[in-house]
Amino acid sequence: MKKILLLGLILLTAFCFGQEKEILKVLNAQKEAWNSADIEGYMQGYHKSDSLMFIGAGKVSYGWQNTLTSYQKGYPTKEAMGILSFSNIKVKPLGRKYAFVTGKWEIQRAETELKGIFSLVFQKFNHGWKIISDHTE
Repeated sequence: MKKILLLGLILLTAFCFGQEKEILKVLNAQKEAWNSADIEGYMQGYHKSDSLMFIGAGKVSYGWQNTLTSYQKGYPTKEAMGILSFSNIKVKPLGRKYAFVTGKWEIQRAETELKGIFSLVFQKFNHGWKIISDHTE
């Protein structure tokens, strides 16, 4: 019985670690796309759906295209985009297909710095992990 429980714990730990590793790859790809001034590449981390929820600047908006348009309007040039970094990332599995992720973001620009916090809900699809809800302040 102890061996079965130990095996189960090992498998659960391996699953959670694999889930975290895959989600961190998505965030790293987003960071690299952002730092290359590729907003559409950055958006590949989001689920391309009208149900995508984005909360920020005191409002809630829906849709992948609306989120893309908002990013393009708010960050129209490479200089405006600056250099993005993430820190203090925590991944909390919510079962096999969902995860809750929190962390800090920072954008370094030539003369200014922006920073804040985020919470994301990821869902696993056939084509990988995607953000379905983003709350960034």
